[in-house]
Amino acid sequence: MKSNWKKIILPCIVSLTSIGWFVSITATEQLPVNKVNKNKLVTVAVEDIFAIDHKVVITSYGEVTPLESTRLGSQVSGEVTYRNPNFIVGGFIKQGEVLLSIEKENYAAEVLESEATLLRVKATLIEELASANVAAETVKDSPNIKHSDLYLRRPQVLSARAEVKSAQAKLNQAHRNLEKCDIVAPYDSLVVSKGIGLGQYISVGTEVAVLNNIESAEVIIPIAGFEEVFLPSILGGIEAKIIQNDIKSFKREGFISRDIGVVDNATRMSNIVVNIPDPYGVNSDVRPLKFGAYVKVSFLGKTLKQVYRLPQELVNNQTVWVVNNKDELIPKHVEIIKEDGEFFLINEGLNIQDKLVVTLPEYPQKNMQVNVLYKGQVKSLVNL
Repeated sequence: MKSNWKKIILPCIVSLTSIGWFVSITATEQLPVNKVNKNKLVTVAVEDIFAIDHKVVITSYGEVTPLESTRLGSQVSGEVTYRNPNFIVGGFIKQGEVLLSIEKENYAAEVLESEATLLRVKATLIEELASANVAAETVKDSPNIKHSDLYLRRPQVLSARAEVKSAQAKLNQAHRNLEKCDIVAPYDSLVVSKGIGLGQYISVGTEVAVLNNIESAEVIIPIAGFEEVFLPSILGGIEAKIIQNDIKSFKREGFISRDIGVVDNATRMSNIVVNIPDPYGVNSDVRPLKFGAYVKVSFLGKTLKQVYRLPQELVNNQTVWVVNNKDELIPKHVEIIKEDGEFFLINEGLNIQDKLVVTLPEYPQKNMQVNVLYKGQVKSLVNL
């Protein structure tokens, strides 16, 4: 009897003990397994994104050119008797300043001769008017007799008046020729070349010099087709910044003058003209911007409403990664409307409540579970 009791009790005790050990081992192993899985989750940094109104900055490059260039010629002939000391290649000449003078004696004599001729024909006119008055008085004594115009001296008076006008015109021409002996600058000028010297004889039409207008300069900049959509509706008068990259870069202020209005056949680009007042700083205390310099031009375009400005490294094949409410990675396709330096401007594909992933795993996958830290928290952990 006792032996049978032992046969029943001992197996039960062994079974209960084994079950207890199994439960104990399972419980002790379960916690580390969960802990290991949690630790294996990749940690990513995220940040909130905000839509902004972004003012587009359009940048292009071009060469500084004069507003106008003039080939100055002589309108009279003669010997050059005076040359302005600044009338040299690279010299600056103010508007109205005399570049050179041609001998004036012959032209001064023409003025005197024309004045004498004018006086002589005026005297003739006075005589003819007096004769006409006498004839008119004579006619009054015989009113019934018809008298011709020739008798009344009318053709002679008309001829005398014509001679006076002709003499006056010749006098005016003589004065103009005398004035043309002094060749003056039509505007504030830079002398690009000169073709005559002191004592040289020149004839009518001889090219004296080539002058560039330095009152203002122009830069013609190309605008690509994809940039045209960001141009303001009214271009004229928009301020522009002109930058010359040199050993010491410097800036100048200008404004957009006009759109040339045609597309270049070679480049398929439009061209805009930027005006730069006083490029050589003649009338202001600024650093000269020389003709021929290659410069960078930038100006403000349209304002893009409610766009996202993201660093380019976060956008791959028009895709960015965000984290949803379950801390899962979600790829989103975005629409890039413009590149802005190191950033992309995006107008579609994102929402304000999205949490943008800024530290992406090496092999991200859709719905991948991650640990989420905000960008500021990541910096705090690094500092610790």
